[in-house]
Amino acid sequence: MTEAGQAGQAQSSVSTVHRLRSVLAIRPFRRLWLVTYLCSVGDWLSLLALTGLVSTMMKSYEWQSFALPLVVLTQLLPGILFAPIGGVLADKFDRRKVMVVCDVLRGSLFISIALVGSPIWLFVANFLVGCCAMLWIPAKESAVPNLLRRPDQVESANQLGLVMTYGISTISGFGLYSLISGIPGYLNLQGGNLEFTVATIAVVINGLLYFTSAVLVATRLPELSGRISANRRKDEDKPGFIAMFREGLKFAGKTPLVRGLLIGMIGAFAAAGAVIGTAKLYALSLLGGASTFGLLFVAVFLGLAVGMATAPRLAQRLAYNRLFGVTIVLAGISLALVALAPHLWIALLTVALVGACAGVAFLTGLTIVGSQVQDDMRGRTVALIQTLLKVVLFGASGGAPLLLTLLQKRQISVFGHPMEVDASRPVMLGGAVIAIVLGLVAYRQMDDRREERVLSSLFAAIRGRRHTKGLLIAVEGDTREDTSVQARRLAAVLRAEGLDVLLAADPEHDERRLRTMLSSAELAGVRAQALVAAAVRADVVERQVRPALEEGSVVVMERYVDSPLAHFTATSSLEHQELEGLVDWATGRLRPDLTILLDRPVSDGKRLGPEHHWRVQRLLSEMAASDPDRYVVVEADGDADEVADRVRSAVVPLLATRKRAVPEAAV
Repeated sequence: MTEAGQAGQAQSSVSTVHRLRSVLAIRPFRRLWLVTYLCSVGDWLSLLALTGLVSTMMKSYEWQSFALPLVVLTQLLPGILFAPIGGVLADKFDRRKVMVVCDVLRGSLFISIALVGSPIWLFVANFLVGCCAMLWIPAKESAVPNLLRRPDQVESANQLGLVMTYGISTISGFGLYSLISGIPGYLNLQGGNLEFTVATIAVVINGLLYFTSAVLVATRLPELSGRISANRRKDEDKPGFIAMFREGLKFAGKTPLVRGLLIGMIGAFAAAGAVIGTAKLYALSLLGGASTFGLLFVAVFLGLAVGMATAPRLAQRLAYNRLFGVTIVLAGISLALVALAPHLWIALLTVALVGACAGVAFLTGLTIVGSQVQDDMRGRTVALIQTLLKVVLFGASGGAPLLLTLLQKRQISVFGHPMEVDASRPVMLGGAVIAIVLGLVAYRQMDDRREERVLSSLFAAIRGRRHTKGLLIAVEGDTREDTSVQARRLAAVLRAEGLDVLLAADPEHDERRLRTMLSSAELAGVRAQALVAAAVRADVVERQVRPALEEGSVVVMERYVDSPLAHFTATSSLEHQELEGLVDWATGRLRPDLTILLDRPVSDGKRLGPEHHWRVQRLLSEMAASDPDRYVVVEADGDADEVADRVRSAVVPLLATRKRAVPEAAV
């Protein structure tokens, strides 16, 4: 690997660590993460504990063989029936109270299983536990974005949640069950007259985990109740349950973003169900047995992990709305390659590719819901996804074996040579076709940049840069005096290095235009000023920045988005999320390749007072910490020449690699 590649890889890992740390630094989210851990450990522990308990209650060998399927089935069915109800509850009532009630009910039900000791009640109680989970999940998922500081942290929060649910908690749950299973040996207990079996002890501990979660949510997470905005309706003014349910369905049907998201999810879950239903016979078709079956599962989960890890990097270069549909189509194409794979090693590679695409799509879908779906509709949207997950996955995984039974093995002739085709392969091909078709439909519904070719954008995202030839450098800081001087000097330095440089949005001209536009709206308030500032930047981006980037130029622009965002957030009651959405719309989500943050100590002589400027500097520092691979923080204390030297020393080496890689950018 080249030095530049090693540096980029190290910088990417640092960026990921900083992003995750910045989310975990938020105390309410960190506490919710702990709650997620407790409940997820309870979910995995219950799977083993209830299966063990059923086996001890039922003496028949036939019933014991059905123990695990029956436990899974009674947990899966509630998703079909109760997930929509959970979405309405999450949007209508206090989400914290919904979560507390559900946790208390789940804990009580598990304790009752141990006390009653009846297999029939075990399945009934497990079904009710699944119902509570379907009410709990929408409330929790829809509340997460309200705990974060910025919309771009939703993806990192989802990453942490998935790692906790399917990684740390899985290991902890299985490990805890192994520890509990050894209790009789630790205590030297023997005989069959023990009051509680190992499985019963596990069930009781499981109930205590949910009680602990309820206490934490009730006492340590008041933020889960949600943010109350001026335009939010009071509880008594909200429509009834049925009306809210219809409103949620209407919203999903009429909103292209949500409609495309749901269509894409159907395709993804249908393909996943086809894989689950055919995996065993597919492993046999590769002339393998249990070991091959295990290797295929390892490959798909490794792919999922890689996909979830790389999704944020791809999303920096390809908009979420496009990335979602594209990855589902790629997952379908990969599944078709799996169906056609003649050898094990090819099957493992293609299965891992399916997992990677699915990981990117799943994380991207969750991020879209958290960052782009309005708060009062988020719970019902999460519930619809949960319902689709259960219904489609259940139907596809159950229907695949029926298709296998109908198709059987077939012998076909290829160029006069007989060939045996296992039934699992055409079923997988059918799942692949469904995923590709629905992925394309989802892409058409959600794509908001149809003037840009998706293939060029995708290849640029894989290469790690935008499809434009140029480079956008933003100079941000607390004061206009600093950014104006340093932007001009940086442009001069880069020109001296032989680069074609555009200094976009001359500060004085920009300021005159801004004052002129504000002259008739001086008394309109901060919202009008934010709209005017966004309009000026939208005009500059369309007229100057994008054309220059397409031609391969280096664009230097002062106070592009970060400084205005920080100032408006510090001086007004507007939420940062509102302002960032406005900026994204105005600039078409065009983000700088590199941002130079001028960090100057706050002095008492500032025009708006030291407290305001301290807030601005803090907000800018948080932005830089959340994505350090795109920021260079430069000490701005000292005279202009000293600061310019620091900027030059920091920026020019970073651009050297690009200058060699794109020589046509030089004049």
